[in-house]
Amino acid sequence: MSMPNPAQPDLAHQILKKYWGYDSFRPLQADIVASVLAQNDTLALLPTGGGKSVCFQVPGLVLNGLCLVISPLIALMKDQVEQLQKRHIQAECLVSGMTQRESDWILDNAQNGKLKFLYVSPERLRGREFQERLKYTNIGLLAIDEAHCISQWGYDFRPAYLHIAHLRTLVPQAPCVALTATATNTVRADIAQKLAFKPNYRVFTKSFARANLSYSAIKTDNKTDKLLQILRSVPGTSVVYVRNRRRTAEIANFLSQQKINADFYHAGLTQKERNHKQSSWINNQIRVIVATNAFGMGIDKPDVRTVIHLDTPDCLEAYYQEAGRAGRDEKKAYAVLLFDELDMRDSTKNIERSFPDPDYIIEVYQKLANYFQIAVGDGQNAVFDFDIDQFIKNFALDKNAFYALKTLEEQGYIQLNDAYHNPSKLLFTANEAELYRFQVANSKLDPLIKMLLRLYGGALYSHATVIQEDKLAQVLKTDFPTVKNVLLYMAQHNICIYSPQNNSPQLIWQHPRFAEGRLPLKSDFLRQRKQLAIEKIEAMTAYCQSQTICRTSLILNYFDEPNDTRCGVCDNCLSEKKKIGQDLAQRIIEVLTEQPNLSYSELCEALMQYDKQVLSPLLRRLIDEKKLVFENNLFRLKTQ
Repeated sequence: MSMPNPAQPDLAHQILKKYWGYDSFRPLQADIVASVLAQNDTLALLPTGGGKSVCFQVPGLVLNGLCLVISPLIALMKDQVEQLQKRHIQAECLVSGMTQRESDWILDNAQNGKLKFLYVSPERLRGREFQERLKYTNIGLLAIDEAHCISQWGYDFRPAYLHIAHLRTLVPQAPCVALTATATNTVRADIAQKLAFKPNYRVFTKSFARANLSYSAIKTDNKTDKLLQILRSVPGTSVVYVRNRRRTAEIANFLSQQKINADFYHAGLTQKERNHKQSSWINNQIRVIVATNAFGMGIDKPDVRTVIHLDTPDCLEAYYQEAGRAGRDEKKAYAVLLFDELDMRDSTKNIERSFPDPDYIIEVYQKLANYFQIAVGDGQNAVFDFDIDQFIKNFALDKNAFYALKTLEEQGYIQLNDAYHNPSKLLFTANEAELYRFQVANSKLDPLIKMLLRLYGGALYSHATVIQEDKLAQVLKTDFPTVKNVLLYMAQHNICIYSPQNNSPQLIWQHPRFAEGRLPLKSDFLRQRKQLAIEKIEAMTAYCQSQTICRTSLILNYFDEPNDTRCGVCDNCLSEKKKIGQDLAQRIIEVLTEQPNLSYSELCEALMQYDKQVLSPLLRRLIDEKKLVFENNLFRLKTQ
């Protein structure tokens, strides 16, 4: 193993304190950071809320050069970049929808050493220009977030991640840190192999056990009544997960009618609506948020007391991540899954829907190409705003078209990005002298330029800065279109880079269009993925239906963390305790019926197969219930 510079660990702690305000790392974070600083390839498994980003951001600041971060989640990339910029750390992200000038400016700054962090999607890695740029960029660290996406045995496989191995040949000097919240042993080994880890790579795993989190899976014919009962029994903030957008509003309205302060959240809302709802929930103005799985990523609210699923997730990985958003403050919290017979049948149907017939997938591919008017051999890396509902309506397709699109994405032909808010940004590329000359030559634009500098200052020269055209229009007593047109005019004259806001879902065409009947679908891969999905549904079903095995043990064993110790707080453990208590109470009565007036030690000897920790409180309870009498250090039945 390589040895770090002796000063590096001290510097890491100084950076943690300076930028994050923490005096020390969380458990395992320090070990992961030390491994990365020692130039080891490192795999870190930290549960949701475990502080994964610090594990690459701190060493990224310690090591010389750029930290290149690969992440599949655009919203999370943007959030982390904004958080770094707020800490006055130079960071940018390359996402679809950017102008070529904006992308070039970011890559120029990365190459010239003006950035410490560059976030990119895995799809970017294939671009020749991007790869050429990397050869001349000092890369100090390669960080792979959501690393399970590289494994076809994982639950969220992204084929673009497979290009990372080639990327490593372009930057062989940079150590690689891969991070994920959930991975079985098979997936861990696959990550290391697919990322071309060196033989001495290190793996750090935090236990998947959560001592403060009580898991329950409850079969019920009336989920809404049970939901209401739980929320009335357990005070505090809650997340309620459902499968589709329509249900979020229905359940939130039901709870509101029952005098429980609730709201709903899903990816179809505008960014303004999502921000407002999220902020209200974080600040405890809303108690319950009813959401699809679009909610929660990157949100660190420590005092969530309950996470309740009204629909069964497709796999334990997804359930563990979502349930794990409860109790991050390490106080008692509850993860409850409500299910019925219909859920079990729907899970099987979902498998069939999720893996359409290959001919249907090819049909959807061709109609998609026609929808965007892409000629055979053209379209590679083209980006389109994409309304999936409109596409389905135009071609009279059924809802299975969504799964055909997801299959095309899994096989690397397209990339689908959910709607996310890409706010308007502006960056002055002209220096102050050039800008002044432009102002003199275009005197009508002078008020707008001065107002930009007054509102946003020197940041406009250092990085793409979020601006608000409506605010500018209000101050200048004009309208939004006028301000936008002026900014576009300035961009055309190379004074600035201007990226107007975009709230649309997008589709990226990954390959030149194949001629009809020539799309090379990987049939064996489809069969393997379907079998894997079946196995994951079976594991999820087994988790729901188990009535005796400790639920924490079920989760730990699924993630290859052998465990036979009961957690003592899940529904099955509590049922077991209750049953043991009932059996022991009956046995105490039988013993004292046969042998009245026994001392505590004599009772223990007669009941030696039972745990003393269970016996002592039970004896006290039976005395309180006036079933036993304790006199002169002897126990007897009340009736004797």
